[in-house]
Amino acid sequence: MIREISTREIIKAVRDLSMDANYNLGNDVLLALNQALEKEDPGTAREVIKELIENARIAREEKVPICQDCGLAVVFVEIGQDVHIIGGDLRQAINEGVRQGYTDGYLRKSACHPITRKNTGDNTPAIIHLQIVPGDRMRIILAPKGGGSENMSRVDMLTPAAGIEGVKDYVVRRVKESGPNPCPPTIVGVGVGGTFERSAILAKKALLRNIGDRNPDPELAEIEEEILTRINRLGIGPMGYGGNSTSLDVFLEIEPCHIASLPVAINIQCHAARHKEAVI
Repeated sequence: MIREISTREIIKAVRDLSMDANYNLGNDVLLALNQALEKEDPGTAREVIKELIENARIAREEKVPICQDCGLAVVFVEIGQDVHIIGGDLRQAINEGVRQGYTDGYLRKSACHPITRKNTGDNTPAIIHLQIVPGDRMRIILAPKGGGSENMSRVDMLTPAAGIEGVKDYVVRRVKESGPNPCPPTIVGVGVGGTFERSAILAKKALLRNIGDRNPDPELAEIEEEILTRINRLGIGPMGYGGNSTSLDVFLEIEPCHIASLPVAINIQCHAARHKEAVI
């Protein structure tokens, strides 16, 4: 049976998610920061983590952005195959929701023309990923992505001979090269397989997991933990001041790829790991 969802509902959901994501740091991130605080030695690293926790509290209570960089609006939408959207165009509705959310929430607008650098004025267009799934509901996940951490992300085409050890080394090396630039402690999304562009989307989607949620494949879960351990041995630490907490977690997603290729994407997220969702 076909179920109708109006663009008005979609606009409101995206508007509210834009503000919620920028004001309220997830409980999983707060828990991870508190756990990192316990592991850190006395000194600058501990003080930085304390400030991050306090910053999140102020943002939540006063309804102000966690970070001045309120990010580009990255929107993942899962649309049930039995859903019929009425009242307008889906993409226009999502962009209108972003426009309203970033305006009404007094969130910084960061979208600009890549050459002239002229700001679009309303943080649109959003970066929209659509997926058709079974059912009669729509799931919207909004993940504001800041520029500092995004700039440290990479896609590379390794040779198949590099294998999983090559993937691990590449991820750790990229985090090391990034240093303090992505505002650690970070969350690292890794996409392996597919094609050039698909690996990047896998890495981005990996960041939507809650901290501590391991890959259901035991072998991949073990690899995630190994990479995380190696990263935290780098000693970069919170905001690059040294310490044991360079990253809070590593998430790995894989898909089959061409026999001649080994695409690897690394999408780094700063400590403000913002993503909120709504189901219509």
